[in-house]
Amino acid sequence: MRDLKRSNSKLPAYKQLANLKFEVFTPMHWKLIVAGNKKIPMEVPFIQDLLFVHDTREKLDIITEKIPTLQYRYQKGRPYREPMTVRDTEMNRFIHAVNSAGNPRYYLPEELTADMCGRRIRIVGGNLNGYEGRLQTVRGSRVKRIIIELPTWLAASIEVNPEYIQLL
Repeated sequence: MRDLKRSNSKLPAYKQLANLKFEVFTPMHWKLIVAGNKKIPMEVPFIQDLLFVHDTREKLDIITEKIPTLQYRYQKGRPYREPMTVRDTEMNRFIHAVNSAGNPRYYLPEELTADMCGRRIRIVGGNLNGYEGRLQTVRGSRVKRIIIELPTWLAASIEVNPEYIQLL
């Protein structure tokens, strides 16, 4: 879904929907916000207008009528007026991976280059047991990261322990 409110809104849509007992996920990251003369670290959405809501279309239609700044997201080339959806298994897998990491880094699909993505790996053991993805290659870095993707939407790189990495 899309939230058309300003980025400095007191009550963004993801908070409104959470207050209404909807299951909502929005990718968050830490950012320094200037308030007066102070810089305050705050957790803010990575993409301000991106929300993933898990519920039926009928219930969401009622909410979109009540909140004029909340809209469905549509993709070009899809059937007319058919909202974009993500499979439950893919979304749950992505959310679990992001929540298990201390500081995930998010990337838009166009930001991922062939140079960033290394070999295919599988995680054996730990919180991400069974996850498959690409090893992120960063020159000079001692930290190993796996890239987990939601195709055409978003990718997150998550720090993993090198002893859990199995090359495919």
